[in-house]
Amino acid sequence: MLDALTRSLCSPRILIALSMVLCILICALFAGVLAPHDPAEQNLLAILVPPRWARGGDPSFLLGTDSLGRDVLSRLIYGARTAMIVAFSASIGAMVIGTILAHVAGYFGGTIDWIIGRLVDVWMSFPPVILSLILMVGLGVGLDRVILAIVLVDWTRFCRVLRSEVLIVTRHDYVAAARLLGFTHWQTIIREVFPATLPLLITLISLEMAIAVVVEAILSFVGLGVGANEVAWGQMIADARQYVYQSPPNLLLPMLCIFLTVAAFNLLGDGLRRTLDVRLAETGR
Repeated sequence: MLDALTRSLCSPRILIALSMVLCILICALFAGVLAPHDPAEQNLLAILVPPRWARGGDPSFLLGTDSLGRDVLSRLIYGARTAMIVAFSASIGAMVIGTILAHVAGYFGGTIDWIIGRLVDVWMSFPPVILSLILMVGLGVGLDRVILAIVLVDWTRFCRVLRSEVLIVTRHDYVAAARLLGFTHWQTIIREVFPATLPLLITLISLEMAIAVVVEAILSFVGLGVGANEVAWGQMIADARQYVYQSPPNLLLPMLCIFLTVAAFNLLGDGLRRTLDVRLAETGR
């Protein structure tokens, strides 16, 4: 694992991705300090002001204002906070559920594996975004509801992929040796099986963060995401689409933020897969 960590820190792909994620995290953690204005403060005398460098721009609004006179830069920064909260919280929640079920199914096999497998098949037969929308209708609007909806939908991704890896790991000799030494089933899973599946799990969680950002943006875009007093990039896109010809940056900037965030997590996940997977590392792919 130490060798894999060293390879990761030497990978340009991972260093670039980590730098991008770190920048977004800084914006999320220090939004109150970095944002020049209150993201909810309306200035009806400064509606749809263009960015500062454009003709008619205002020096006090670096990226302009929206249809209600709210500072776009401040809303983008606070939107990063919403995206990061959802990305990390929803990914960890989905990871915990999916990982536990995957290890139980792959290790014990038999009837338990069949039941969990059929549950995953049924759950994944629903389109993820549609299922998230249905859950949000029942759960209501709010950041915590968005996180819960993503967790309830995306745990199947972890379960299906990790189960296959657990099936492979449980056939190794060191797992059988642990059982012969008197390890209980749970001791064997925690001490022998789980560490072997950890590299794949790290890769999956980084990719899941990208998916969570996209799902949150979609839910906010249709009005089923965060509350009215919270800021989200999807919400900004929905507000700006009516004034796209008068102020294109209001639509393009939150889209760019979503693109960069998703690209950073995907680049990180791909880089981790290449460095943590011993088979790929040995072939140099």
